[in-house]
Amino acid sequence: MQLSTKHLLGIRDLQAQDIQLILDTATQFKEVLQRPIKKVPSLRDVTIVNLFYENSTRTRISFELAEKRLSADTINFTASGSSVSKGETLLDTVNNILSMKVDMVVMRHSASGAPHFLAKHIPAIIVNAGDGINEHPTQALLDAFSIREKLGTLEGKKVAIIGDIMHSRVALSNIYLLQKMGAEVTVAGPPTLIPKYIQEALGVRVEYDVKNALQWCDVANILRIQLERQNQVLFSSLREYNLAFGVSKKMLDELDKEIFVMHPGPINRGVEIDSDVADSKQSLILQQVENGVAVRMAVLYLLAGQRETAE
Repeated sequence: MQLSTKHLLGIRDLQAQDIQLILDTATQFKEVLQRPIKKVPSLRDVTIVNLFYENSTRTRISFELAEKRLSADTINFTASGSSVSKGETLLDTVNNILSMKVDMVVMRHSASGAPHFLAKHIPAIIVNAGDGINEHPTQALLDAFSIREKLGTLEGKKVAIIGDIMHSRVALSNIYLLQKMGAEVTVAGPPTLIPKYIQEALGVRVEYDVKNALQWCDVANILRIQLERQNQVLFSSLREYNLAFGVSKKMLDELDKEIFVMHPGPINRGVEIDSDVADSKQSLILQQVENGVAVRMAVLYLLAGQRETAE
């Protein structure tokens, strides 16, 4: 089987069978990662550049590790220490990199649509590692993989996405993916952090009471407040936010069922999630980090296969 797309620009562009193929392939790679020798020669002749115009820890390291596990040659590029700071354009930067015979570009950028722009102008395969407030497809894939691993399936499951929906590319990618795979989605948080159009445009339930959202769901995916993307005050204080919308162990203990809790990171402990929730048995946060490498291995491997077909 093959992916229906040359690039991974967003979940919106994927079909359900693409998602299924990536998750099934990630399952095989996760088995590889449990072995004493965790490396396979699958991408031995492939050169990948990690092009990060925004700060990142988990995503960048996860992609780097996935590339090394697949035996790819990797180049790491960060905008802060490059000619970008001297005014070089995105297209010039990438064309200069491509002249060094790069096959794939893993890209994070603060501008929504930047990976789509590149995909139209350069011949390399593009993987979106997060663009502005648009999408973060590999995060949604690893979240889905973690849910499927824990609950057996995505179909019919109820997932609540709680927090700063307005500024979150993770929320948008998760909504697209979960709906394509037959799950139900509720978004929850303060009215100022939930887009007015979201219920009508994306067909998700909207809930302003976090306790109701937790009671409804099988899995709660809790998002951080993205203060760096907010250009106005949208709630009174972090303390007030925690009291009204933070998820505490007491709230989980008061539910009449056990649910699982996820977080894409970085975690702001004591704001959107309390430490005793993040570190509890109900937390899948460390599994998400572990699964990220297997999922990104699957994405890179399947997209590299497309390159060989094209040749």
